[in-house]
Amino acid sequence: MALLLHNKLVLMAMLLVTLWASQSWSRSLHEASMELRHKTWMTQYGRVYKGNVEKEKRFKIFKENVEFIESFNNNGNKPYKLGINAFTDLTNEEFRASHNGYTMSMSSHQSSYRTKSFRYENVTAVPPSLDWRTKGAVTHIKDQGQCGCCWAFSAVAAMEGITKLSTGTLISLSEQELVDCDTSGMDQGCEGGLMDDAFEFIIENNGLTTEANYPYEGVDGSCNTRKAANHAAKITGYENVPAYDEEALRKAVANQPVSVAIDAGESAFQHYSSGIFTGDCGTELDHGVTVVGYGTSDDGTKYWLVKNSWGTSWGEDGYIRMERDIDAKEGLCGIAMEPSYPTA
Repeated sequence: MALLLHNKLVLMAMLLVTLWASQSWSRSLHEASMELRHKTWMTQYGRVYKGNVEKEKRFKIFKENVEFIESFNNNGNKPYKLGINAFTDLTNEEFRASHNGYTMSMSSHQSSYRTKSFRYENVTAVPPSLDWRTKGAVTHIKDQGQCGCCWAFSAVAAMEGITKLSTGTLISLSEQELVDCDTSGMDQGCEGGLMDDAFEFIIENNGLTTEANYPYEGVDGSCNTRKAANHAAKITGYENVPAYDEEALRKAVANQPVSVAIDAGESAFQHYSSGIFTGDCGTELDHGVTVVGYGTSDDGTKYWLVKNSWGTSWGEDGYIRMERDIDAKEGLCGIAMEPSYPTA
């Protein structure tokens, strides 16, 4: 009896050792596979680290983000997918600090350039869907890099749109001119700013030059007045869309691309890859983007088509479709809280 019990205990011990070894081997394979994925990712995005300490830190973040992405997608309970992109080795805190940059407006300041009326208020001929890209009013996806000047990219995209609609010519305009030269008020280059203030600077400056003439550097610089003097397009004013009103926003977007501020702080937003985003974001507006259209998916979900400035590796080739007409008046991620557009 004692011998039988002894043999059972030995067998159990052997099974436990085998199981432990199997799990350990599985973990080792997983770690090796993840290391290979990280090296491949580094090559793809040209990432070089200063030393082994930094590399180990970034690998740990990369692995945690990949596991989060795969777990999210495997759940399959959302109409959108996450994916590995150029930002997968950044924590969400690091990403927000370096890639957002909208300064949430705390009060409505007086401006002689902002029209108090809403010119599209009585518009009734609003198409069921619209994509300004197909009408030649949207330039290529740009990349703000690790500079918190999303506000400049949002304002410029809206200005590029109205310039095309008013002149018939699509011109890629200079964000760097705003970063370098629009620094006397709320707008502070890579440290953040507001689209409305950018519009005011452009009006006072009597226009903006082209991206080709004053190319983007991704860092704060001194204003090159010689380049900035060569204006390629101008606006005469700007208007705010009535806040907390997605239908008013749709009327505006039906007539031109519109600058909006959103709360892009959620981890899922950093890793968004495709589909209609329905994330659990709040209303702490921290990122400026541009609505360049809207539509309805095959399953009946309404969405906004939004141009971002994080390069083409993010989202749907640089764009995101965000759920439209939700119950909350502020719209998903606060998209209907502070929309505005330039006038020509």
